[in-house]
Amino acid sequence: MRKQHLRPAMLSGLLLTGLLTATFAQSALETQADTAGGPLDLGKMWTFDAPPTAYFQKTYNFTADQKWFDEARLASLRFADYCSASFVSANGLVMTNHHCARESGTGVQRKGEDLNATGFYAKTLTEERPVEGLFVDQLVQIEDITSRVQQAMSAVSSGPGQLEAREQVFSDIKAEYTSKDNWKGLELQTITFYNGGRYALYGFKRYTDVRLVFMPELQLGFFGGDPDNFTYPRYALDCSFFRVYDNGKPLKTSHFFKFNTNGVRDGEPIFVIGNPGRTERLKTVAELEFDRDFQTPATIQLIRNRSNALQAYNVTAKNDSVLNEIFSYENSLKAYGGQLAGLRDPVLMARKASFEKQFKAAAQAKNLPADQLKTWDELAANTAQLRGLFNDANFLGPSERTMGELLTFANVLTQYNELLTSRPQDAERARSLVVSPVVRNSALEEAYLAAHLTEAQAGLGTDDPYVKAALNGRTPKEAAAYLLKTTKLNDPGFVQELRTRPGAIGASNDPMLVLARIGFPRYLAAARQARQISQRQEVLRGQLGRMLYAVYGPAVPPDATFSLRINDGVVRGYPYNGTQAPIITTFAGLYDRNYSFGDKAPWNLPARWKNPPMALLKEPMCFISTNDIIGGNSGSPMINKNREAVGLVFDGNLESLPGEFIFVPDRNRSISVHAGGMVAAMRYIYKADRLIGELTGAPAPPAAKAKK
Repeated sequence: MRKQHLRPAMLSGLLLTGLLTATFAQSALETQADTAGGPLDLGKMWTFDAPPTAYFQKTYNFTADQKWFDEARLASLRFADYCSASFVSANGLVMTNHHCARESGTGVQRKGEDLNATGFYAKTLTEERPVEGLFVDQLVQIEDITSRVQQAMSAVSSGPGQLEAREQVFSDIKAEYTSKDNWKGLELQTITFYNGGRYALYGFKRYTDVRLVFMPELQLGFFGGDPDNFTYPRYALDCSFFRVYDNGKPLKTSHFFKFNTNGVRDGEPIFVIGNPGRTERLKTVAELEFDRDFQTPATIQLIRNRSNALQAYNVTAKNDSVLNEIFSYENSLKAYGGQLAGLRDPVLMARKASFEKQFKAAAQAKNLPADQLKTWDELAANTAQLRGLFNDANFLGPSERTMGELLTFANVLTQYNELLTSRPQDAERARSLVVSPVVRNSALEEAYLAAHLTEAQAGLGTDDPYVKAALNGRTPKEAAAYLLKTTKLNDPGFVQELRTRPGAIGASNDPMLVLARIGFPRYLAAARQARQISQRQEVLRGQLGRMLYAVYGPAVPPDATFSLRINDGVVRGYPYNGTQAPIITTFAGLYDRNYSFGDKAPWNLPARWKNPPMALLKEPMCFISTNDIIGGNSGSPMINKNREAVGLVFDGNLESLPGEFIFVPDRNRSISVHAGGMVAAMRYIYKADRLIGELTGAPAPPAAKAKK
């Protein structure tokens, strides 16, 4: 299940003041050695602003003209603000993943229904259920605004000033285009490419009448659960279908991908169109080493501890929302674990260093301005400063999920006390927020606080004043229990006295406040410095992006920014676990996995799946390809050269996880539900004849009878 991953920021915290944290020769691109880094390590997420016509022709002997790209773009959709989708019929039928649609799908269930357990299929149009609040966006207008934005930024010298100038010109452009004839009524979004090397204005046609048509049971959509996540071979029917309505009737559209259920061939070129969420492949080696040594390990530890706390709590609570949160944490742990393994891989880091050297040499050869050529050194110097600030900014940052509600509130009170002296007007405005928190779950509160103290002890050291004051000879678990038992911050009367009696907050010996008075000033100082450095880093990354575009042009695609992209690959297996991964899995494998685990969760199957016809077992279920995807691509259609839908992307393998910072297609694989597999499930299990006919353009043949 390819999802956007949790990203606890280094500068996260609950603060009243709101403190936040020329074209390279194509032949050279294609012949870059596997052992040396090169431009294509930045990936193949091409934009529709500069479609890779020549690249497709040379690589696949395939001519994709402007009409091909236009039709592919108009048939593709953004599903809400977190996934991708596509039109797959002339009557507004929309295809996306089950894991993208799960919340929307279950949101329409009626009293007495459990659509996670039963799935859903509308046998008639009238049974299709409207999903309140759901929308899909179709990209219909693109305008290059690079020159205007860069000119506005260049007129300002300071880093923060440049960022403010950028936001102002974004706002001005949107206001201007709102009244233009071809842009009226569209959802407008400014898109940043190459970290600021290019900018575009996108206009989306938004459809808000979206209705659920088909959704399999959770056990099929998420078969194998978290253990099978990011693995292959895979057996998941991770698909759902919706329909867009226009003026109360199914939308009529000529822009859609016809279903091709005949399969995919080994070595066949294949294309994914979707909205990859975020990559950071333009990061310098210095920045990646910071992630490797500091940010990513700390993030993994934080998520692991919170997931453990929730799992322990849910043993008795058995709360579905908590279970979903655990799934999200575990998904993120696999993702970050794979990224960290990549960052610690000397071969991958050597590739990054190799490309950085090539890039510098190419920029010098192109006679770019001397101040631009200093960008790498400036980024490295800033990153070195961030290393020195990391511990205080990371381990002392207040947040309910990092240190619990009461210690976070103690930090809020400490800042409020500072505002009383330095900015009384701000303090007065914040007074209403200074209320005693209601701790809803004491077990989780203690677990989060104990996790925070454990992390602070490991990160800051046992001799650190904050750690010594917090533990006072106790273990983190013992200290958490003591602090929660002793504090009075959950007493509204005590908090009211702190708010109203001058000097009470600074003089209080409440152990939570004592701790916050030590930690919060350190956090605030580090966070403020880190924020200034990060703003400068953002400007420098934009400078780096401008150089990248000046050197390589559109022959190298930009990092992912949850904007519509098309990427190419081929259907291909890969060596794994001492053997070879097949390009296709079948429904027989689904049942093998089910039987091998004794029909136990998360490999159990609903009753109607337990007696399959033999014909189903032979049908393809999932397949793999070398396409370059990342979170946000979930729900993306997989199409062939004829613009036919042959699959539906839903995940990547473990080997794809370093794709956050580098794309190496040797073993990187995208995993898709096979178009033929979706139709086979509809035919043999769900008896969804109406949907089969719409997808394939032909009446569904009689379904084989299940064995008695």
